[in-house]
Amino acid sequence: MTDTTAEHQEPEPTPAQVRRGRRTALLLFAIGFGPMILATVMYYTGWLNPETRSNHGELIQPPVPVAQLNLTGADGQPLATRFGPDTDDARWLLVVYAGHCSDACGELLYLARQVNIALGKDANRVGRAAWVKDLSPELQRNWDSQYQSMERLQTTAGQKPAWPEPIAPASAPGILVVDPFGNVMMYYDDRHDGKGMLEDLKHLMKLSKIG
Repeated sequence: MTDTTAEHQEPEPTPAQVRRGRRTALLLFAIGFGPMILATVMYYTGWLNPETRSNHGELIQPPVPVAQLNLTGADGQPLATRFGPDTDDARWLLVVYAGHCSDACGELLYLARQVNIALGKDANRVGRAAWVKDLSPELQRNWDSQYQSMERLQTTAGQKPAWPEPIAPASAPGILVVDPFGNVMMYYDDRHDGKGMLEDLKHLMKLSKIG
């Protein structure tokens, strides 16, 4: 009986084929994620666009990974799992943060909602969420009617949020911007208005075709 196993074995790739395969993989990655990486570098540094870079929000430098915040979504899954190059539907995210959420926090919740709506055709590229330790009685009553599309985030069990400098929810509320790669890269507080925030987000949407 003749052993035909060797006849059906696939030949080992040659070194040239391995190198060609690696080049193809790198090219595909560059085509898919290059624009997003370039847009992020341009926005942070003003490279190739220095005269028009005038962000209204406060940049967090260096950006920190959203995993550092130790937050989970309403589905109970870590927030960080929604971001990164391996995620098909990663989006930008606005996160309103506050200790006790009363008037100032309520204004930021309203601001995040209105700015998101004002993005028009790009509105679905941005999600909204809130991390608040407790709501004022008025917001508690009105949450479902006014902010039903804003996801409530929770602190991961057994963990504490490691907020980037100078974020301090117990002292003052604000809004974080998280990019599709999971970088917490900018924040707004009561010093900022909706017009400036909208301009920043429109600029980011224009630069980035991912997320």
